Amino acid sequence: MPALPIRGNDLRPARMPLVRSGRPLKRWLYQAVYSPELMLCVGDARIAGIPQRWWAVALPDGRLFEGSRLDGSLSFSEAPGVEVLSPHGRSFIWTRKKAGIQVKGTVRAGGLSFDVDGPYGFIDESAGYHARRTTWRWSAGVGRLADGRAVAWNLVDGVHDAAVDSERTVWVEGVPHEVPPVAFADDLSAVGDLRFTEWCAREDHTNLLVMRSDYRQPFGSFAGSLPGGLELESGYGVMEWHDVRW
Repeated sequence: MPALPIRGNDLRPARMPLVRSGRPLKRWLYQAVYSPELMLCVGDARIAGIPQRWWAVALPDGRLFEGSRLDGSLSFSEAPGVEVLSPHGRSFIWTRKKAGIQVKGTVRAGGLSFDVDGPYGFIDESAGYHARRTTWRWSAGVGRLADGRAVAWNLVDGVHDAAVDSERTVWVEGVPHEVPPVAFADDLSAVGDLRFTEWCAREDHTNLLVMRSDYRQPFGSFAGSLPGGLELESGYGVMEWHDVRW
């Protein structure tokens, strides 16, 4: 394996056994829609082969619907992703992020039906042999800059966060640009010069014999500036804090 971290294309190893260097494989697919009318996420994770699935639909009025199987269907357009392979603990982790991609479909939750059609999609594919304790803060969103250009972002602290060759990315009109490290507020009210207003939040606090997880992911709107002084006209997405022993 080459020296890590590296940022590029087709970086995921062809073979990832369930255990490597004494650490179990974790992998997940997270698909999301971040729009002014509603936001949603659908997750499918495997930790040492054990499946976990979830979905959530968030509305601007603060309502949140959650479950394990989403009623409806979404189609995400094909788009190139930003990939990063990083060292972590005694092994490595991999991710591929896609943001601001076209998504279309219908979802139903809480007795309501919602149509989705626009460049609101975000996809996170991740896998690796994370350290026994892993903690991160993360933000992802989609919106418009003050000059009218389409923008999307993926900002993180705790995983894939090297000074260079990180997963931190801002997409402007679909073109990705790596950005420098950014500081997150402890209460998730801001990241760098980007301010966050919460609609509602997914939370999970699990304490099992071999795993403990504390997780909070609020949905909401953003204002202010992205790294590089890119001023937002509007922005919608999530903040996240996750502290896990696995």
